[in-house]
Amino acid sequence: MQYRHQNIPKWLFLWVFILGLCFYSPVYGQKKSSSQLKQDKQRLEKEIANTQSLLKKTEKNQQASLQQAAVLRQQINNREKYITTLNNEILQIEVQQEDNQQAINVLQKKLEYMKTDYAQMVYMAYRHRRLMDKITFILAAEDFQQMFHRLRYYSLISKSMHEQVEQINNTKQELQQKNEEIIHLKGEKLNVLSGKEKEIKQLEKDRNQKTKNAEALKKKSQQLSAELKKKQQQRKQIDAAIQAAIKAEIAAANAKSNKSSKGSTASTSASGKSGTSSSSTASASTNTRSTATITLTPEEKTLNNSFVNNKGSLPWPVAKGAKVGDYGNYPHPDVPSVIVENHGIDIMTEAGTPVRAIYQGEVTAVLDVMGSKVIMIRHGEYISVYQNVTGVKVKKGDKVSTKQTIATVAKNSATNTYEMHFELWKNDAHVNPNSWLARR
Repeated sequence: MQYRHQNIPKWLFLWVFILGLCFYSPVYGQKKSSSQLKQDKQRLEKEIANTQSLLKKTEKNQQASLQQAAVLRQQINNREKYITTLNNEILQIEVQQEDNQQAINVLQKKLEYMKTDYAQMVYMAYRHRRLMDKITFILAAEDFQQMFHRLRYYSLISKSMHEQVEQINNTKQELQQKNEEIIHLKGEKLNVLSGKEKEIKQLEKDRNQKTKNAEALKKKSQQLSAELKKKQQQRKQIDAAIQAAIKAEIAAANAKSNKSSKGSTASTSASGKSGTSSSSTASASTNTRSTATITLTPEEKTLNNSFVNNKGSLPWPVAKGAKVGDYGNYPHPDVPSVIVENHGIDIMTEAGTPVRAIYQGEVTAVLDVMGSKVIMIRHGEYISVYQNVTGVKVKKGDKVSTKQTIATVAKNSATNTYEMHFELWKNDAHVNPNSWLARR
């Protein structure tokens, strides 16, 4: 059967093309380089090893059942991301294999053409040979100019044949290299497939463990609900203390700025009446200024802008750890009857883990709230808060640098695990830290 398309309107082809773009697979549309995939793999391998270590340490800890469930969720999430990365790597290897095979086909055709050309060149040279040898042929020239042309003729023939042989040899080497690359890629693909199969098996084990944990948590949901509600009440008290400290810091910063502004206005007013008018204007603007917004000095504005420019790439407050509590208001994943109200994120880690500043700034407070140490660092309008720390290494007024160790993660007495709570505020309003910290 023959298909005819002569009468199909052109606009139909255009729509088919547009629809093809709409349904274009994101795997192809957002391809990562081989080095990027390797970096993603290494990062995820570290995260998986870290969460696996935390799971082992909480395995026999009866008090940390909720923490174990949270770490297990994180582990499953990491494994799923890792398998996706492996799939992308396999796809990239297959594409590279296909590209190499196409290159081999092109090189083989090129080699055939070059060999044919070379054979014709040798044949033509043989067919047009003289009965006399080369030297006799050159010396038999009628004049010097003809001798020069005969020499040049032999030179060009020799050079052309030499270049053709060299191109043939180079093409053979390139073919051999491409074939070796294909063999290497096949080996790489087998290794990646083996790793993928292993990860899938581990993922199934983790999912089975998650199901068992969920059943165990369901049996003691009333007890856990009471514990979580108590914890939420304690967190509200700590949050209130942090918010009060932040408002006090804003008020102190603004008072300092106003005092500096009044001082400069007073010195100006001594020169005449125009200065008095400026003073009253400054006073009026001070009365209408909101105390909820920090008035920045030129140096603080520079720091603030630098902090904002690093949004999404700020280092985590700990080098390694698993997020066991996320930002926002939502039903608890394991005890849905309890609504979580979290102004930051909770990170579980190992004993002795250093806490580090996420960016340069000034320590504005070191608090002791209900037995929990809290450090506050200001970065212009933004304030980072580090809660449940011990071994504090800084004091109010200290200037700190990015990733500087400021304390150690403290033990959570309720769960017998090492956890820290991290928050980020802009003026007197908390913001989602996930948007600011680097992707892990």
